[in-house]
Amino acid sequence: MRAGLRALTARGRSFLASGTAALLMAYLLGENDLFRIGVLVVALPLLAAMVVARTRYRLSCARRLDPARAEAGGEARVTLRLENVTKLPTGLLLIEDTVPYALGVRPRFVLDRVEGRGIREIDYKVRSDLRGRFPIGPLSIRIADPFGLVELTRSFTITDTLVVTPQVVPLPHVRLSGEWTGGGDSRTRSVAAAGDDDVAPREYRQGDDLRRVHWRSSARHGELMVRREEQQWQSRGALLLDTRKYAHRGEGPRSSLEVAVSAAASIGVHLAREGLGLRLVTDQGPEHLTDSGLSWSLLDTLATVRGSSARSLELGVSALRSGGGEGLIVAVLGALDPEEARDLARLRQSGVTGVAVLLDVDTWDGQKAEASEDYQAVRTVLTGYGWRIVALPAGVPLASVWPDAASRGRYAMSGGAS
Repeated sequence: MRAGLRALTARGRSFLASGTAALLMAYLLGENDLFRIGVLVVALPLLAAMVVARTRYRLSCARRLDPARAEAGGEARVTLRLENVTKLPTGLLLIEDTVPYALGVRPRFVLDRVEGRGIREIDYKVRSDLRGRFPIGPLSIRIADPFGLVELTRSFTITDTLVVTPQVVPLPHVRLSGEWTGGGDSRTRSVAAAGDDDVAPREYRQGDDLRRVHWRSSARHGELMVRREEQQWQSRGALLLDTRKYAHRGEGPRSSLEVAVSAAASIGVHLAREGLGLRLVTDQGPEHLTDSGLSWSLLDTLATVRGSSARSLELGVSALRSGGGEGLIVAVLGALDPEEARDLARLRQSGVTGVAVLLDVDTWDGQKAEASEDYQAVRTVLTGYGWRIVALPAGVPLASVWPDAASRGRYAMSGGAS
């Protein structure tokens, strides 16, 4: 009953106050008819509160997201499935699902009645222009009486998460050379392609499978020799994303930072589909990507990337240098000074392809139409070390300038820019 009284709406409180006032005036004036009216007006919200408070609906709720990952600017459909698990029908139900402000207004629905063992499905759409992981739920149900005097709220505990990933644009195929590396014993040939006399064996090690023992070589060397494992080759690369707030301009979905994240996502997915083993590095250091489902792992990671307060790329450059083994480095960069560009440029060695996607962040201010002197100086430094430059001003689609990644840069002798 206390819960029911606390759940009185403004209308219910008005009825209770009006009835109490009528009872008081009837007592003072000795009006029996007014007294009867006062009793009726007071009793109505009290009876409604008692009925609603004693209501014991048993409902189950399930939520489905389609898709569970959506690109920024895209829509996702949320389906709510409510089931009345008892044989008793429900009364009026007011349903409200909890969604973050970035996904829009909270959806509200009214169900007049759900029969015993009945099922209702409700659909609504959400949309976000911002990347991130957004919780959806819990679902709350407000139980109300037919007169709107009492409204009691009950909530489920189940929640789901919608991942809004950066926009991914298809890129044209560009030939990018990279170093082919792997984890087997041999870099030359596999046993399947070589005869018994041509095989390259090695000495037996503890734990080797005895089925791999090469008996002819063992007899020749006087000790057990085993065939080498077949090499599993994979091209490896690294993707550097500059997330420094200091290096970007603009706010919201059209800022240079969001364009950089979208560019990194598009390039990463494009290279992963071409079979490149990729690792992601930001100005804060390396990011962990799972081995399975590389594209989804990359997009999930980029969905939550935020602008950093760092002032230099030192941690990112160090992470690239300590990783090693990449035949391809793609850097998506904001504003740089020539010295920072030189530290990054030195990562490119002979046999390594370096591609720099340079965002001309000054064009995001809407005032400059031409590249600044610092921008031109950075291009000169990177090109001098043999990097390929993809210039990306504001308003220019990445797909239209991505073919520039095939243009070979000029490699300066002795590892420095000329």
